Amino acid sequence: MYQATFKEYTLNFKVPAGTSRGVLYKKKSWFLILKKENLTAVGECSPIPGLSPDNINVYGNVISALCTFINEGYEAGDFGLSEFPSLKFGLETVMKDLKNGGKRILYPSEFTDGKTSIPINGLIWMGDRKFMEMQIKEKTVNGFRCIKLKIGNNDFDSELSMIRNLRNHYPKIEIRLDANGAFKPERALVKLEKLAAFGIHSVEQPIMPGQTELMAELCNKSPVPVALDEELIGIYNKKQQLKLLQYIKPAYIILKPSLLGGYSSCEQWISLAEFTGTGWWITSALESNIGLNAIAQWAYILKSKMVQGLGTGMLYENNFASPLEIKNAALYYSPHKQWDISSILS
Repeated sequence: MYQATFKEYTLNFKVPAGTSRGVLYKKKSWFLILKKENLTAVGECSPIPGLSPDNINVYGNVISALCTFINEGYEAGDFGLSEFPSLKFGLETVMKDLKNGGKRILYPSEFTDGKTSIPINGLIWMGDRKFMEMQIKEKTVNGFRCIKLKIGNNDFDSELSMIRNLRNHYPKIEIRLDANGAFKPERALVKLEKLAAFGIHSVEQPIMPGQTELMAELCNKSPVPVALDEELIGIYNKKQQLKLLQYIKPAYIILKPSLLGGYSSCEQWISLAEFTGTGWWITSALESNIGLNAIAQWAYILKSKMVQGLGTGMLYENNFASPLEIKNAALYYSPHKQWDISSILS
């Protein structure tokens, strides 16, 4: 018999995080807590307002109802969460944590033993050019060989100039771009053609999701590989997922467990991606270190050779102390470091 509770927690960004959808200053997460005898497990439910399918207006009520459901002795997996993918991920991770002893070791491996690491990209948040170039300098000084830039909301010529400078100074660096759907369909191909001059690895979600025919045309004609991100949200049926990949034919898909419904849903996308010859990598979605830890441990056991997008743990000034640390452009788990999650267990 489990005892289930939850805690709402507001994460504060160290510096405003800019995307083409707006600037983020704070972000709420809900933590699902399960206790059984002397074990305590935690899973993070981390919806992003305006992006996640989860209905934020009723989120607290739904997680409260889930806890009641569990406390009354029902199987947690029988509680319908199809419309709440971030809650599904939180439940999936807390159950796995509890099964493994409530120590935040969900997938034991050489990564959690501290013997190896996960290569990650350096994320550049949107802002004015000076701010973005300051971030680029910081990331390159710290050894990042893969840089991901949020673009699409500033003057495009200025963005091109910044990318040109980055390429000129670092000819071998891998440049990934994320437009978050900001390109207008009638201008998207022209912009992608201009970006091609700089050896871009990929552009995530150049146009808004839901424009299937236009996205398929872009993927067919673009000289820069296109990656789908938001396009995957809300599609859970395996046949529909396969149909999407076969019709659009993206070069890559980006997998975010909090947005797509947890490990099981992402693994279904991965199997279809490998069937269709589509590349993929894992990215966190503004989780605290609790969610990031769960995603990173899972990402490691998948043995992808791609650089992963798991560098968001340093974004918050009130994140939880954890064994996770970034050094040498990689994410490490240091077993000698302790977790401090007392603020959500009290």
